[in-house]
This record gives sequence, C-alpha cells and structure tokens, in this order.
Amino acid sequence: MKPLKIIFMGSPDFAVPSLENIYNSMHTVQAVVSNPDKRRGRRGKPEPTAVKNRALELNLPVIDVDDVKSAEFRDQLSALKPDLLVVVAFRILPPSILEIPKIGSVNLHASLLPKYRGAAPIHWAIINGEEKTGCTVFFLNEKVDTGNIVDTVETAIGPLENTGDLYNRLKDIGSKLLIRCIDKIAGGNYSLKEQDNSQATPAPKLFKENTKINFNQDADAVHNFIRGLNPFPGAWCMYDDQKMNIYRTKPVRSLNIEPGTLRYSDKQLLAGCRKGSVELLDVQLPGTKVMSGAEFANGYNLNSKLE
Repeated sequence: MKPLKIIFMGSPDFAVPSLENIYNSMHTVQAVVSNPDKRRGRRGKPEPTAVKNRALELNLPVIDVDDVKSAEFRDQLSALKPDLLVVVAFRILPPSILEIPKIGSVNLHASLLPKYRGAAPIHWAIINGEEKTGCTVFFLNEKVDTGNIVDTVETAIGPLENTGDLYNRLKDIGSKLLIRCIDKIAGGNYSLKEQDNSQATPAPKLFKENTKINFNQDADAVHNFIRGLNPFPGAWCMYDDQKMNIYRTKPVRSLNIEPGTLRYSDKQLLAGCRKGSVELLDVQLPGTKVMSGAEFANGYNLNSKLE
C-alpha cells in the first residue's frame, strides 16, 4: 500500500474524528481547508471552525476559503499535487477543484446513499421514522451526493434517539469507515458501486418555516419530527400567542385527544395528535429555562391549544 498525499476539507465537529484518523494513519495530510473564522454573537471575536481549530492543534497547514470557485484557491490546491481530496461536511465543490487530485475526490455522507441526499440526512432519517441509517463514502462528481460508492456502514436508530445522539455516533462510525476506504483506495483493492437514482430520497436543509410541529399527524410522526429536530434547529409550535419549543416527547398511542389539546394526567403532560398523543417531556417558552411537562402544567394554562 502506497501512502497517499491528502487534502482534507471540512468545517464542523462532525468532521474532526475523520481528520484525526487520517492524521494518525500512514497517509500525509498536506493541508486542511475550512471555512473562514466566524463571529459568535455581536461582540464576540471571530472563532475558527472546529476542524480548523483541531488542525492548528495538530500543526497542520490550514487554508481558509471563502470562494471555492476562485482561481487563487484552485492554484493553491494544484500546487500541492495531491493524490486524493477528502471532504467531510463541507461545501459543494466545482469541477475545477474536483479534477485536481490524481485519484479523485471522496466524500463522507451521513446516510445510506442514495437515500437522503442533501444537507440534513440525519434529521430526515429520524423525522421519517427510519429504523436504520449509516454512512457512505463515495467519489464526488458534479451532481450532489450522486457519485459512485466505495463502501457503506449501517447502524440502528433507537426509538427515542434524537439527531444529536445519532450525529455523535455517526461522526465516529463514519470516520472509521472513511479511513478504511482511504486504505482500500491506496492499495487499489476496491470496487465502485453505482447509485440507483430511482431509490434516491431528498434531505433538504431545515429552516424555521419547515420545523413547525403539525399535531394533525399521528403520535409517532409528531414524536419523530420533534426528536429529528433536537437539539438543532429545534421543533416548535404556538402556545397562547407565544413560540413554544418542544425538545423531547414520548408517543402514547393508546390515548386519543383532540389535536393540539393539552391534558395533564398521572403526572404526564399530554398533547393530542390525529391518532394517539405525545407526552411532552421538555418544553421551553421565550425567556424561560427548559422545563419538564410537570413544571409546565403547574405554572401555565392548559386550556390554550398548541397550534
């Protein structure tokens, strides 16, 4: 097996274990590419991304890039003459960048492609009630998340597991898959599998407009939606003209209450759904701390519906 010269691209903490595994391998990380430092809050100082911060700790060269289509950026990478470009949770790259490495460019994606192509695969797998998901390493091409697959790894999704839980598991599971795939590529002992586009499903980015809870769904669907958005970006509804965030629930399939109606019984705060109910475990109103269902029931009017 011949060691590869690798340029690594990533920004969030999801990509950190992958960078660490490559750094600790026989391969050489020539440079780490990440997003520019970003200010956290109005008065805060610009802070590096999680990947840049770890790269600096490892004394690796870092390239901050704002415009991935710029000739200057292309020339910086071309001068390094890399064998492989490795991308984890970064941005869409133009063909002028993908064609630079000798072997090609690979990406680690947090789903079993072709399912959940897009920016939020972990969220949508949980929202849609999937019982399993995983990670995929594939070669990048011009179309998003459509390239030929090197390998995949599967993992079960627990019935109460949320996006934060799964995110933390997949970043480690995925990093181990990634280094195995890089070793296979270095040894030339790998085969590629084409994606079946007829089986593709989308995983679009989530915004405030599509994170509002719809209680006119079955309890399981409401529960999956809420845990799929926990801890970020968060599921919400309206209560007494205020935005209420709901973080944790438990489906109660046997008890039917009118959708959006609140009921407190046997120390459980329940919200009605189209079929069944959900127990509200952690909720928050503007200007308050996160409170349990019991704390909410003891301090607020339960006659107001959730909308």
